[in-house]
Amino acid sequence: MEKKYEQFKGQPRLPKFAVPKRYDINLKPDLVTCKFAGAVKITVDVVTGTKFIVLNAVDLFVDRNSLHFTDTSGCKVSEVLGVELFEEDEIMVVEFPQNLQLGLGVLCIAFEGTLNDKMKGFYRSTYVHCGEKKNMAVTQFEPADARRCFPCWDEPACKATFKITLEVPSELIALSNMPVVDENVDGKIKTIHYQESPIMSTYLVAVVIGLFDYVDDHTSDGIKVRVYCQIGKANQGKFALDVAVKTLGLYKSYFAVPYSLPKLDMVAIPDFAAGAMENYGLVTYRETALLYDDKHSAAANKQRVAIVVTHELAHQWFGNLVTMEWWTHLWLNEGFATWVSYLATDSLFPEWKIWTQFLDESTEGLRWMGLQNHIPLRHGVEINHACEIDEIFDAISYKKGASVIRMLQSYLGPECFQRALASYIKKYACSNAKTEDLWTVLEEESGEPVNNLMNSWTKQKGYPVVSVKLKDQYLEFEQSQFLLSGSHEDGQWIVPITLCCGSYDTCKNFLLQVKSETLDVKEFVGSKDNLVDILIKLFCCCFKKKEDNLVETRAWIKLNVDQAGFYRVKYDEGLASRLRHAIETKCLSATDRFGILDDLYALCMACQQPLASLLTLMGISFKIERIAADAAPELLEYIKQFFISLFQYSTQKLGWDPKQGESHLDAMLRGELLTALAQFGHDITQNEARRRFDAFLNDKNTPLLPPDIRKPAYVAVMQNVSTSNRSGYELLLKVYRETDQSQEKTRILGSLACCSDPDIVLEVLNFLLSPEVRSQDAVYGIHVNIEGRETAWRWLKDNWDHILKTWGSGFLITRFISAIVSPFSSCEKACEVEEFFASRAKPSISRTLKQSVERVHINAKWVQSIQNEKHLAEVVQELAHRKY
Repeated sequence: MEKKYEQFKGQPRLPKFAVPKRYDINLKPDLVTCKFAGAVKITVDVVTGTKFIVLNAVDLFVDRNSLHFTDTSGCKVSEVLGVELFEEDEIMVVEFPQNLQLGLGVLCIAFEGTLNDKMKGFYRSTYVHCGEKKNMAVTQFEPADARRCFPCWDEPACKATFKITLEVPSELIALSNMPVVDENVDGKIKTIHYQESPIMSTYLVAVVIGLFDYVDDHTSDGIKVRVYCQIGKANQGKFALDVAVKTLGLYKSYFAVPYSLPKLDMVAIPDFAAGAMENYGLVTYRETALLYDDKHSAAANKQRVAIVVTHELAHQWFGNLVTMEWWTHLWLNEGFATWVSYLATDSLFPEWKIWTQFLDESTEGLRWMGLQNHIPLRHGVEINHACEIDEIFDAISYKKGASVIRMLQSYLGPECFQRALASYIKKYACSNAKTEDLWTVLEEESGEPVNNLMNSWTKQKGYPVVSVKLKDQYLEFEQSQFLLSGSHEDGQWIVPITLCCGSYDTCKNFLLQVKSETLDVKEFVGSKDNLVDILIKLFCCCFKKKEDNLVETRAWIKLNVDQAGFYRVKYDEGLASRLRHAIETKCLSATDRFGILDDLYALCMACQQPLASLLTLMGISFKIERIAADAAPELLEYIKQFFISLFQYSTQKLGWDPKQGESHLDAMLRGELLTALAQFGHDITQNEARRRFDAFLNDKNTPLLPPDIRKPAYVAVMQNVSTSNRSGYELLLKVYRETDQSQEKTRILGSLACCSDPDIVLEVLNFLLSPEVRSQDAVYGIHVNIEGRETAWRWLKDNWDHILKTWGSGFLITRFISAIVSPFSSCEKACEVEEFFASRAKPSISRTLKQSVERVHINAKWVQSIQNEKHLAEVVQELAHRKY
């Protein structure tokens, strides 16, 4: 390598000597040899006097003799002096004899590549048609893998138009972002020319080639919408099609901008690493995220399809039309799409009460951000190589991002927020924007200090816990950074505080902008407001012990109403006792009850509250069971019995069989509760589950085992499997092998490791590495019981080289680490993990590894705290014998 090329190595972003304006791409894939040939003509604008053009390319063989630079009419203006490909940096440097003339020119390159099996770049997926295994060709370019298909400026800000031509076998369907404008058949090969795209980023370019069925429809303004899937599965695309058509109309109204392409295709891909990908006009999905079958899909599957479709279609505006300037702003792209997908799903299916379920998103974001080993939402400052981008597609970007957006929308009000979004979309359409650009528009529209408020949430780590006390008719608020480790850091936020007292009719809000603040109740709410009287009565009740039936039912304060804020709340004992009574008397919404419980669980894990107080209020079943197994094994059976008694109450009301006209939420809850009871070893549940499973083996259409309760049945079967009694395991494998339903396969994979026999657990884990399990699906089966933790850890170490080779180039590798390492709860195990990975760490897993080890230390500290907790045994035993 010559020294003159070294200046371009090790740079996270490309130099902008020249910028792309238009790509003319020709691709010819061979689906038998899994190779492809291609040629690209890139119209560039040379903006700086330079002899070099630097662009991205990796895993491509470039025909150096084909490289030349022409004017826009095609006349060659410069030979190429030298070409150097740097595989590690994923760049190609092209050198010319003299400086290129400023202005437009065309860089011409021919190349060859491989349809890889890594589910990134231009790759192959497999399917079975008429008993024969076949290949399809698929692209997955986000975040930085268009460079694996054709040389390009593979950065979001380098937008251009794309004119794509494909040469494919004549019997296949070939799709791209835009509609077909011309097609020529020459024997067994057809050449398809697509309409030139609008300006867009490389990561949104898409191609899919294979055999497909489809269903289609049109929006009210003539946009053609199709759902493509494997032959014979077309009916399973109807639900997603209906959701998509309605969602395009909904977003047209919400963003005040129509969908900008003439068609929308959605394709189910058998091998797909992520859930879905928002390619402009050609959205690709896992089958489980797009297809819905009335006979084999559970209510949870139907909900997932709706959420994922609305998420990806939100990106057609927020991401595709207006694109982030750099991966720094990924959180805004994904966080917004996550939030608005719930907004859309709630509009389409109000009976689902989807905002209650949004709490899962918020809670997971809170748990991730409670770690010290995470970075702020503004990830991009730490991205030094393309391989590091995959790791930021995480709960922070999606879940904290969505939760912070929800908090802001709640604070500004839905009408103001929507108006500002519409202004933002119109202002930055067909270009790139930074996070601050959105804040500026929102601030201008609302008159609120949005920039300062949101910077406190995006430019620093973590989030606060707000402690509240009632003292002498004053409310005292104090914020501090919440960390699950229990340690302290100096974060400070502008916190939108909402509170209600006694009822939801008396709600107030303000911004907590300092570390602590004391509010005079009368000055805060006004002397005529009924809230004053309630607070005074509350004061009397909490501190003077005055008995008053009215106070008993109304004297409570709840902060963070509807859990709209991304923070935790810690109440003093007087206020906490009032809330417990409000829960018992059903004064609080389900959302707020969940929020109180989840905050208490987090405070308990951080050793700021005793486990006994959490169990008294309610339980977070499996996580507490795992900690109890290490901290107080002698109490484990009592804790299990407590949860069994707790869950039995609701399960008895729901029953096993679906009821005519029951709600979507009841259908989902039934499966969750029965699964929990099966995992806790409830004999009656396990026996009934196995009875229904036996009926299912004899008749796959039996009404005794509808999709919503198959998971608990499969778990119950595996709970009773052992080395000496393998029949249940073998029968489940038989069901797995016979079904062609992706949702059923993942349901079974998620159940197989629910076994107490380490030898069976090892066999299950080895099965995940077999050709029978698609590499995208292996992560479903790695969540093991308490008894299987050591087995899973040994398996991970023994198979690490294979796992790294198979999944190491994408984000799925991080799932193996977090799922297997995080459940441990001893400092010795944390040291063992660190020692193993000391010589095996890669940039793409470094943050996940640190987070997983931190979780082990947090668990270990919690175990120690529980072991020192007085009266725990008495509380647990009393709860275990209580009837609910």
